[in-house]
Amino acid sequence: MGERLKGKVAVVTGAGRGIGRGHALLLAAEGAKVVVNDLGGAADGTGADKAPADEVVEEIRKMGGEAVANYDSVATMEGGERIIKAAIDNFGRLDILVNNAGVLRDRMVFNMTEEEWDTVISVHLKGHFTCTKFACVLFRQQRSGRIINTSSSSGLGNMGQANYSAAKEGIVGLTRTVARDMGRYGVTCNAIRPRAATRLTMTPELKAAWEKRAATGVGGPTRAPRAEIELLPPEACSPLVVFLCTDEAADINGCTFSVGGGEIHLYSEPQYWRSIYKEGIWDVDELCQLMPRTLAVGLVNPSPPQPPKE
Repeated sequence: MGERLKGKVAVVTGAGRGIGRGHALLLAAEGAKVVVNDLGGAADGTGADKAPADEVVEEIRKMGGEAVANYDSVATMEGGERIIKAAIDNFGRLDILVNNAGVLRDRMVFNMTEEEWDTVISVHLKGHFTCTKFACVLFRQQRSGRIINTSSSSGLGNMGQANYSAAKEGIVGLTRTVARDMGRYGVTCNAIRPRAATRLTMTPELKAAWEKRAATGVGGPTRAPRAEIELLPPEACSPLVVFLCTDEAADINGCTFSVGGGEIHLYSEPQYWRSIYKEGIWDVDELCQLMPRTLAVGLVNPSPPQPPKE
């Protein structure tokens, strides 16, 4: 057991399986007391089961740590408040919030239903807000705290995931603003885009491939070819999360990282790439003439039209 987070109390949402489980175990290994939140639903958000959260709590206790389970949904304000309250009721304080809970309802945008959209937005984006809001009430009072949010490279655009992409990129915007709202109170808020096998993406075929890599001694949190990085185990992302909770990360605020085993990348803040100027307002004729030769030079359609299938 380490002591980097000794005396700290952490909440990890969606901690019953996958990446969240890895976070909870490593936070506990570094001395934090952990609230293991998990509704225990299926990957699409349906159903509920206490077993996943209970099993992680038992793992933490067996390694000599302290943990309690919570089974509330992050998708409601009441659930978010109860999750944070679980830390106070059981451990008397809260220092760390890791927002990780998520579901998938993949569908091409022209087939996506309102329910599929709302479910993913509620769990991911609203779920980050519900826990963050109530954690920040405490963090503001104590003038300290760490928040780590979970975005995704899918937020940069991924076919068939309009709901998931919108939620995950919304989380990046939320992260930047919470960092600015809470930084004056000694609180940091950062986000990760995990690149590893997760409960949501671990198909039977992917699981078999990962187990094969692990059996040959190369399936651990090490550097991997980009095409194989999704074969890294879920816990390959957790060391960065733990680092962001330490005193050494006190000045890291409002940042987004891609993390996959031995690869960690810091994203730049969005900024202007090219610009054009004139006195007054551009008209359409001017833009039709000028844009292709200036701002639009070299732009490539990421999904160009395809001939219809016969």
